[in-house]
Amino acid sequence: MKVLILAAGYGTRLYPIVKDTPKPLLKIHGTPLIDYLVDKVKDFRGLSEILVVTNNKFYADFCKWSKGFSGLQAKVTVVNDGTNTPDDRLGSIGDIEFVLKHQNIQEDLFVLGGDNLFDYRLDEFVVFAQAQSPNVSIGLYDIQEKKEATRFGVVELCPNSRKVLSFEEKPAQPRSTLIAMCSYYFPQASLGLLREYLNETQKADKAGDYIHWLVSKKEVYGFQFEGSWYDIGSVESLKEAQSKFKP
Repeated sequence: MKVLILAAGYGTRLYPIVKDTPKPLLKIHGTPLIDYLVDKVKDFRGLSEILVVTNNKFYADFCKWSKGFSGLQAKVTVVNDGTNTPDDRLGSIGDIEFVLKHQNIQEDLFVLGGDNLFDYRLDEFVVFAQAQSPNVSIGLYDIQEKKEATRFGVVELCPNSRKVLSFEEKPAQPRSTLIAMCSYYFPQASLGLLREYLNETQKADKAGDYIHWLVSKKEVYGFQFEGSWYDIGSVESLKEAQSKFKP
């Protein structure tokens, strides 16, 4: 299994506060956000590599950061997607496809958004997801309020099988308060579906669009996390995480 951390965004919603710092390298209680993610995955059983995909603008920053993780059992590899501005970025799905192609991935792939911050363990999700293979599994979080859910991809989940019944991106009238975080487990046998999706839709920007398409084609399963979660997508959410998150 490999872990891929998505870190190729430009953080435009955080301008001008963090214009020259990628979101995953922002510090929460003195520690870069991405360090918390690496700490969550570094001891996964069967983990062969932690990949971090970024853009050309921040590539040197992540290369410098990665030198601090030379002692891990799985190596850390920084991948440059070659983009330089928000206008030419590949998007979440584009970056995943870029890594699949250029790193020749032939294993299960666990994808995490580099701007996610949380206090729960990921081990149970991995065990759950591997049991659903070759179907894709996604991480879910109950945001409690439907008004808040309108800002995310909303999932309707079968309570018994945990099969995803529907997925709607930022719906005006959410069917539930369960939202999809950027936490996806793609078994090796499912990786080819990503290219099929891109060929069919030509939409590489949002991972949620892919999950919506996937739910209409295949069985997808959801795992609900318990604990605290922060999506560092705005100045307000950054400040909230810096004040409330407890390592």
